[in-house]
Amino acid sequence: MEYKTKCLIIGSGVAGCTAGIYTGRANLNPIIICGEVGGQLATTSDVENYPGFLKINGVELTDKMLEQAKQCGANIIMDTIKQVDFSNRPFVAKSNSNTYIAETIIIATGAQAKWLGVKGEDVYKGYGVSACAVCDGNFYKDKIVAVVGGGNTAVTEALYLSTIAKKVYLIHRNNNFKAEKVLLEKLYKNEKIELKIPYSIDEILGDEDAIGKFVNAVNLKNTETNNLEKLELDGVFIAIGHKPCTDLFSGVLELNERGYIKTDHITKETNIKGIFACGDVQDEFHKQAIVACGTACVCALEVEKFLTNNS
Repeated sequence: MEYKTKCLIIGSGVAGCTAGIYTGRANLNPIIICGEVGGQLATTSDVENYPGFLKINGVELTDKMLEQAKQCGANIIMDTIKQVDFSNRPFVAKSNSNTYIAETIIIATGAQAKWLGVKGEDVYKGYGVSACAVCDGNFYKDKIVAVVGGGNTAVTEALYLSTIAKKVYLIHRNNNFKAEKVLLEKLYKNEKIELKIPYSIDEILGDEDAIGKFVNAVNLKNTETNNLEKLELDGVFIAIGHKPCTDLFSGVLELNERGYIKTDHITKETNIKGIFACGDVQDEFHKQAIVACGTACVCALEVEKFLTNNS
């Protein structure tokens, strides 16, 4: 089937939904392509730092935003884009069964946290396993947590969590960290952080009660001796990096050395006029829902301006 629209939004996380709300209110009749509904936030059990909600489930928040976009005039289609042609305007995006022809495009495909792939990780995602200390750290006040990783992100998250948790283990498979020297100096001085090196997580353990699932320990493996050790704790933060969902745009749009879409600092427009990108697919630093929503709002406003000037 063929669809035509003034604005095609690829992605249905908080950025895609926000773009849909604003372009819908501008009477642009946008189409939102839903692949993985809700994006990264939908994997979070409770959200306490999104304005307007003291506490809300991540799935509930993204569902509300998607419904709001729909009420504002967005056409939501469950589909997965497999191919794009941005050589000429109108632009073309194709799935296995549909073709979308758009005057403008907003890319909001996000980024995926890199996971360990160990036993128990999928079982307890959102229930003691997290990829964002800023998002979920407050749930672990005066508790024992672990951070996994050896770069700037891991050390920064360990330092941040040390201001909240009773104790923080920093687990790294090597004896040497890749983090910057200034961060390592802070790390080594912090008495609440204990290094577990060279170790990797072999399994994440937990249990379930009337309230729900929860993590209570991890099995560690010494990467030099293969000896196993059980570590009792309340939460595990995976900080081994993110991968932007940009495979579809490789060789089509300009990406930076880490694969994120390059955009204008102010307008969020890509190197191709009429194509914009928002949220984690172009922001490799903040990884916050409110930031993704803000950049999506910018994209929507700029799309409206672009269409006015290029109709």
